[in-house]
Amino acid sequence: MLHALYIIAFAVLSVLAVSNLIRNIIMFGTDARRAPRNRGFGNVPENDGMRSAPHPEMLDNTGRVLDEPLLVMKSISLEDAREQLDALYEGSSENTADDDV
Repeated sequence: MLHALYIIAFAVLSVLAVSNLIRNIIMFGTDARRAPRNRGFGNVPENDGMRSAPHPEMLDNTGRVLDEPLLVMKSISLEDAREQLDALYEGSSENTADDDV
């Protein structure tokens, strides 16, 4: 009896999941066919009279919107990372020793 209950619950959940998937695919397709909206900052329509300003971190020194990645990570070796961490640790221990006096 318990096995039948599990099978029925699984069937109901799988039907809900598949129907949700189909509904999302259909909604995504209809959104893609619509006219492009204002996908800038804030989703404010252009004819509203108010333009939203981008965040100041998204602007360069001249006030133009940046068109480049904001986070660039540099790969360093394990030894370089350990040296940098050791230098930070030693520098912080020297500062705390000076503060105690």
